[in-house]
Amino acid sequence: MNIQETYKQKRAAQLKEWGAQLNLLEAKAENVSADLKVTHAEAMQALRVKQRTASEKLQEMGSASAEAWDDVKATADKVWDDLKSGMSDAHAKFK
Repeated sequence: MNIQETYKQKRAAQLKEWGAQLNLLEAKAENVSADLKVTHAEAMQALRVKQRTASEKLQEMGSASAEAWDDVKATADKVWDDLKSGMSDAHAKFK
């Protein structure tokens, strides 16, 4: 298995884990007051958008040529860092 394939598999696994965490956070948000539900719903929606963007980048990585790999990987890394930061913030807020 080459480095690119290993990288894509690692990212796919992380994306799946974050999806499960988002589902859990959304379930927790159901048990808060109405005002907080709105705030949580907005935050969850923003995270879902980031998750979709990360998923799209993962697909883009799958079709990237060897020449384009470094550029695609750099962009994907930025998307992943953004989603990771959002997930950390959500966990901190929804505890």
